[in-house]
Amino acid sequence: MKGIILAGGSGTRLYPLTMVTSKQLLPVYNKPMIYYPLSTLMLAKIRDILIISTPEDTPRIKQLLGDGSAFGVNLSYAVQEKPEGIAQAFLIGKEFIGDDPCAMILGDNIFYGNGLGHKLHDAKVMAEKGQACVFGYYVEDPKRFGVMEFSRHEKGTENGSVTVLSVEEKPKEPKSNYAIVGLYFYPAGVSEKAAQVKPSKRGELEITTLNDMYLQEGRLGAQLLGRGFTWMDAGTFDSLRKATNFVCMIEQYQGMTISAPEEIAYWSGWIDAAKLQESAKRYGKSPYGEHLKAVLEGKIIL
Repeated sequence: MKGIILAGGSGTRLYPLTMVTSKQLLPVYNKPMIYYPLSTLMLAKIRDILIISTPEDTPRIKQLLGDGSAFGVNLSYAVQEKPEGIAQAFLIGKEFIGDDPCAMILGDNIFYGNGLGHKLHDAKVMAEKGQACVFGYYVEDPKRFGVMEFSRHEKGTENGSVTVLSVEEKPKEPKSNYAIVGLYFYPAGVSEKAAQVKPSKRGELEITTLNDMYLQEGRLGAQLLGRGFTWMDAGTFDSLRKATNFVCMIEQYQGMTISAPEEIAYWSGWIDAAKLQESAKRYGKSPYGEHLKAVLEGKIIL
């Protein structure tokens, strides 16, 4: 399975912070924002990842992450000349995706929770079997999001998904409080299907339209992120502050770093001790570097 991080856009909601740097390079507590979506795809055991960003920001992100070898993954890069909707990512990444299923995550989305890896695995299996899978998260203001309606009377399939009945973009009268968040798993052929999406009134290729196409074919399922899970879109000043506070609280309470790509790679067997030591040395005496050193010394276990 292939993975895409869509890290484009101009980040105008975060001006003046993003006037000279990418939103995805801003700090969320002690790590660049892009470490979080990268970690999510790695938790899904996805190692071939394409990062899509602007002409100005792509070189900066590449300078930070390189070819991915430090994380045990293969990173590629593509430029989004003009943001024209989330579904555009599958057109830009068509050659990269090829005939494989593909997961895509937005570069400012942060996911956390015990059991997240199991949810990602189930979504991956669904996509590999020909079914698209989205993630639902309860929100107080569903009118601001793409919203899913699902069957509350079914226990879901054997992999824990629920039956999606409808999807709607920013509805005036939402049929549920479950927003479709920025993480999507699609079966092989998603680029061809995305090419059939017509621009909306906003002139964008809406991801909700793509999801609805799978729904009409009876090939859209959903994983619900219930109690114990956290989802954040760190694309505004307020949400960026909340995300920073949340990560700080979790790390100080648990006494260990979360969303550390090198650590995930080490426990997954993608890099060896020598590679982890190299990364720990590169980060120096920073808390992040000290964390990787503690993992290496066996002071922190999976």
